[in-house]
Amino acid sequence: MSAPTEPAATAGLATVPFWIGGRPATPHSRRRGHVMNPSTGAVARLVPLADAVDVDAAVRSAREALPAWRATSPLRRARIITRFRELLDANHKALAALIAEEHGKVWLDAVGSVQRGIEVVEFASGAPHLLKGSFSESVGRDVDAYSLQQPVGVCAGITPFNFPAMVPLWMLPVALVCGNTFILKPSEKDPSAAVRMAELLTEAGLPDGVFNVVHGDKEAVDAILQHPGIDAVSFVGSTPVAQYIYATAAAAGKRVQALGGAKNHAVVMPDADLPFAVDAIIGAAYGSAGERCMAISAVAAVGDVADALVAQLAARARALTVGPSMTPGIDMGPVVTAEHRQKILGYVDAGIAEGAELVVDGRRLVIPGHEAGFFVGPTLFDRVTPAMTIHREEIFGPVLVVVRVGTLDDAIALVNDSRFGNGTALFTRSGAAARRFEQEVEVGMVGVNVPIPVPMAFYAFGGWKQSLFGDLHVHGVEGIKFYTRTKAVTRRWTGDPTADSFLMPTLG
Repeated sequence: MSAPTEPAATAGLATVPFWIGGRPATPHSRRRGHVMNPSTGAVARLVPLADAVDVDAAVRSAREALPAWRATSPLRRARIITRFRELLDANHKALAALIAEEHGKVWLDAVGSVQRGIEVVEFASGAPHLLKGSFSESVGRDVDAYSLQQPVGVCAGITPFNFPAMVPLWMLPVALVCGNTFILKPSEKDPSAAVRMAELLTEAGLPDGVFNVVHGDKEAVDAILQHPGIDAVSFVGSTPVAQYIYATAAAAGKRVQALGGAKNHAVVMPDADLPFAVDAIIGAAYGSAGERCMAISAVAAVGDVADALVAQLAARARALTVGPSMTPGIDMGPVVTAEHRQKILGYVDAGIAEGAELVVDGRRLVIPGHEAGFFVGPTLFDRVTPAMTIHREEIFGPVLVVVRVGTLDDAIALVNDSRFGNGTALFTRSGAAARRFEQEVEVGMVGVNVPIPVPMAFYAFGGWKQSLFGDLHVHGVEGIKFYTRTKAVTRRWTGDPTADSFLMPTLG
């Protein structure tokens, strides 16, 4: 991934800059990484990999900007966020093109992911209403009580490669409108969208230093987790890293929300509208090459629906068009790196070795003219058992597994037995079955005839069990809670301040 200095073969490539203090910043670190174009397998640009000195520069910039930004009225902060939303709208397609180039997801998927991020910016622009405290008159004689919602301080976001605009936009507009300053550490695999958003924030009128961007790998992450000038950390990524982030940052006294991995099940009942369910599952399993934390990666086929379901899934999977991300009419692009491609292929090999039935094999896909691209074709397994690796682990690629179960009870038990609890979906015509599923399944986000139940911006996004470490989810009202601290004030203007001064006050 990285080298101590820039290799001679890439000396002419542009370098994605840091963004510190409202402008591009020269890194202290000499380490560089390669930003790849997954469709071609070629290096697209270079990215500096921050060290502790670089992170400290971003923190100092954020801390210097904090007092004035915290003192800025919520309405004025919201107006800047609203202007940012307008600029995102105007630059929507350009951002999507950066994402498609560096991540590999197809054009329309990149466009849609930016739109879902913009929706959180829209939500954040109304935050002054959500930042109101509460007031109680005369809780005691001549005593009033009220609460304030105040910023946490300097916040950091560590975000994944699969949504280089959307996930940062789940964090940064909410943090900023609440009066915090922010440091973003995007994935070093596709960092350009983060810097472009920093430019748009500056154009929107955000003061210098309020938003900063540093790139990097574990060295940069550890510097963020250990820096005493950072008050809160938000993270989205794999479960092992989420556990590490939560434990390390919490031990350093920081507020933490760390969203981890997933193994999302779609439960298909015998009474489901089968063509509709198949269409929905195909999009949810293979869209973005399966590189979504909300992707459907396992199907629980209930009762006698299994044979017909697998046959239709196989036919649809074989018909999908795979190719370079910016090619019109493509259903699925490449995965993000050559290393990740090999990891996915290893899971497919493990499924075969453990006795699963490989119905559609995507391992040998070659795209003419793009032989060096990081492509994996749609892959489908049937007759998978709960103990198999391909069912237990998050593959994060275009691999769908089908587990056959007898009843809805069995399906709920299968979902609840997973160590993950991010998202799930039920396909049925039965309101009773749907209500029972909603009540009993131990998962944070549930869809009924909706395959990817990502909540709207005014609801919270987050899972249960090992899909979330921390108490609060991302965006929505829970995002406001995460990025603010409550201060309770008890106030008296009249009366004898010395009366009963040695007693615990009882105001009621």
